[in-house]
Amino acid sequence: MRSDRGPRFGIAPGMPQHNVHESVLDAIGNTPIVKLNKLVGPNDATIYVKLEFMNPGGAIKDRMALHIVNKAEKDGRLQPGGTIIENTSGNTGFGLAMIAAVRGYKSIFTMPDKMSSEKVNRLKGMGAQVVVTPTNVPADDPRSYYETAKRLVRDTPGAFYPNQYHTPDNIEAHYLSTGPEIWSQMDGKFDYFVTGLGTGGTMSGAGKYFKEKNPKVQNVGVDPIGSIYAGFFKTGKVGESHTYKVEGIGEDMVCGAMDFKVVDQIRQIDDRQSFLMARRLAREEGIFAGGSSGAAVHAAVELAKEVGKGKTIVVILPDSGNAYVTKFFSDEWMKDLGYIEEKGPGTVRDVLKGKQQTLVTCAKGDKIGAIIEMMKKHGISQMPINSADGMSLGMIHEYDLLNGLIAGNYKMADTIDALISPLQGVVTMDSTIPQLRAVFAQDNVAVVREGQKIVAILTKIDLIEFLANR
Repeated sequence: MRSDRGPRFGIAPGMPQHNVHESVLDAIGNTPIVKLNKLVGPNDATIYVKLEFMNPGGAIKDRMALHIVNKAEKDGRLQPGGTIIENTSGNTGFGLAMIAAVRGYKSIFTMPDKMSSEKVNRLKGMGAQVVVTPTNVPADDPRSYYETAKRLVRDTPGAFYPNQYHTPDNIEAHYLSTGPEIWSQMDGKFDYFVTGLGTGGTMSGAGKYFKEKNPKVQNVGVDPIGSIYAGFFKTGKVGESHTYKVEGIGEDMVCGAMDFKVVDQIRQIDDRQSFLMARRLAREEGIFAGGSSGAAVHAAVELAKEVGKGKTIVVILPDSGNAYVTKFFSDEWMKDLGYIEEKGPGTVRDVLKGKQQTLVTCAKGDKIGAIIEMMKKHGISQMPINSADGMSLGMIHEYDLLNGLIAGNYKMADTIDALISPLQGVVTMDSTIPQLRAVFAQDNVAVVREGQKIVAILTKIDLIEFLANR
C-alpha cells in the first residue's frame, strides 16, 4: 500500500506540488486511511478506516457537493448570485454552504428536527438559512424536509436544487474521486468495502469502481434498523420505516442515487450499537467520529470476526464527532435514552435468559400449504425466512397468506416467495428494554437478531413475564 496520501486533486497547472491551495475547496479529498488496532482481535480480519471527516467541511459530502456544483455551473443550472437550496441531514448542507461562501451564492437548507443543534448552528455560522422540519413524517408529506425544499425551490427565483438523493452526479462524484483514491492508497489490496447507506452515492460510485477493478471485492452496506434499505435489498419490497436516532444513514424511501446492483450484502445495526462503537472509536483508537461511522465500524468488526485473519476490510468514516458532542458523546443523553444504564431494567439478552423457545423458520421455495400447517402446529402467526447459511431474508405473515388465498391470487401448492415481506420490529440482543417497548408500540412482535441471523421472536407477553418475575 502507498505510504503517501495519494495523488493531489485540485492543484492549478504550474503550481508546486505542495499542500498549498488557492482556496479551501481545493483541499477536498486525499483523506488518510489508518488501521484499527484495538477494536479487532488477533484472529480477525484487518480493518482500515478512511477518515473522511478530514475534508475541510468535516465530511465525505464535500466531494459530492463540489462535483454537483461544478457541473451545475458548467451547464448553466446555477447562475452567479443564485441560491442553493437542498434537503440535508447536515453534512451535504455544510459542504454546499462552504462552496456558496467561497463562490458568492446564497444557501437555504431544510433539515429534520432529529438532527443535532451543532449541525444547525454550523450551517447558520456559514451564513446559510436553515428550515427545520418534522422527522416522523413520510417523505411525500408536504411537511417533510424533502417536500419543503422542493417548495422553496419553486418559490425562489434563481434557485438551484442539487437533489443529492436522486441525482446521478452523486454517484459520479464518488466514482471519480472516492473509489480511485481508496484503490490507490490500498494498492487495490482489500477484500471488503464497508460504508453506511444514506443517499447511496458513496456505495454506488465507489462500489462500482471497485467492482470494475476487481469483481471479487465485496461491497457491504450498513443500514440502521428502522430504515427500508435492508428489507428492500432482500425482498424487493419497501417496508414500513420507523424513527431511529443515528444521523446521516438510512432512508424511508428508495433513492435514485442508490444502485443496489453493486451491493453484495446489507447489514443492519441499531442505534445503541452505532453510538457505543463511536464512543469506543474515540476512547480506544483516538478517532473522534460520528454515529454513522460507529455503525459502519460495528458492522466491520462483526464481519472481521466472521471472515477471519488474512482478509482486509476498508471502512468509510463519513464525519467527525464534533456535531454530536451534546448527543451520544454525552453520558447523560445516552442514559436518558437507555443506551447506557447503571441499574436499568435490562436488555433483550436478559429477557431471553432462561426462556425456552424454539425458533421456527422456513425457506424460499416452501409451499404455502406446508407453511400454514407449520403455523397451526406451532401456534404462531409469522415465520422468518432464512437462506441456506442461516441469514435472514424476510418474514412471512399469516395475514398475507390469508389475503392471498381469499383474493384467489395463490393456491396451497404455490411457493411463499411472492409473499415474503421485509423484516419489521428488529432488535438486537443488546437492545434495551425501552427500545423493545418502542418496537411493541409499533409492531406486535420483536424480531431478535444476533449478528445477521434471527435467533428469536419476542412478544409483549414475554416482556410482561420478564418484568413480573423481576
